[in-house]
Amino acid sequence: MRKEDGSMNMLLRLIVILSGTLLLAFTYYHINYQNHLTEGGFVGLSLLGKYVLGISPSLTILILDIPVLLIAMIFKGRAFVVNTFISVAAFTLFYGLMEQYSGWVIDLQDNLPVAALLSGVLTGLGAGMVLRGGGASGGDDILSLLISEWKGIKVGTVFILMDVIVLGLSLFYMPLKETLYTVMAVVIAGYVITLTTSLGRSKLSKAPKIQPALSKPQDGTVM
Repeated sequence: MRKEDGSMNMLLRLIVILSGTLLLAFTYYHINYQNHLTEGGFVGLSLLGKYVLGISPSLTILILDIPVLLIAMIFKGRAFVVNTFISVAAFTLFYGLMEQYSGWVIDLQDNLPVAALLSGVLTGLGAGMVLRGGGASGGDDILSLLISEWKGIKVGTVFILMDVIVLGLSLFYMPLKETLYTVMAVVIAGYVITLTTSLGRSKLSKAPKIQPALSKPQDGTVM
């Protein structure tokens, strides 16, 4: 009976992770990309690296992601890293399919506040679902989660701070208008992530939750 319960729990987590990842792919392609909103996090840093140093974004993201995944393996456990790999692979698949086959265009370029609102709500919900399922949608989300547990700060707040810093740097290569609306989207997403990950749970403890390397690692699940 316990084995069946464990299998159902794992299946539920997988469904939550894949659903959140699908929502993220939909939002990044149909809202952000189609309405020229910029990006925060590691994607924004990779674009800055291309602009300043001429380094390919694919290489920059890899350089940024690998150390964070190794740290997550130590402090959050193998299950968390596996779930994150599933999320990242699924995002690549979902986004590629939408890019190639979706004929749906959501044109909000004349109403960017609505685009920013939709982006923030849907991105926050998608990323929050992936975190609730026990994974992360990328290295920047992992870093936000680790800092959140280390310092006892709400994960959405860390998400906002990191992305706003990156978006401030992105002004080197992106228009001010789109960058400001992306900041709006990021702030909304941060609050939605906090709501999604804390709903039905007690308030985040101020004591650090990251376990020492010699203790048994967590699986990263927050459901």
